[in-house]
Amino acid sequence: MEKVVKGLFYSKDHEWVKVEGNEAYVGIADYAQHHLGDIVYVELPEVDDEFEKEEAFAAVESVKAASDVYLPVGGKVVAINEELIDDPALLNADAYENWMVKIELADKDELEELMTSEDYEKFLAEEV
Repeated sequence: MEKVVKGLFYSKDHEWVKVEGNEAYVGIADYAQHHLGDIVYVELPEVDDEFEKEEAFAAVESVKAASDVYLPVGGKVVAINEELIDDPALLNADAYENWMVKIELADKDELEELMTSEDYEKFLAEEV
């Protein structure tokens, strides 16, 4: 069973959001990294790039497939996790410790459209 961390928000595209005030860290869920397989490349946006909710902001390539990563909430990129560029396999090691971008939230109300960890666990159970 894939790991789900309590206290985070989740999207149906298997991204997670950790909110801290008006900012949020975003990454891919354990389910996503598990299904991608060994991640060999991560493409991240530039700081100050702005994205709408559900817009592709990054790309992840594994030995099996390439996949876009979608921003579950709109906002402006204030930091990127540069360690992932040098070592994309960190996402396989721990998808929750290794965030991809930190954003300034455009609209905190968008968080209400995401799943809680409990909702996400039910969603994953139905995916199988």
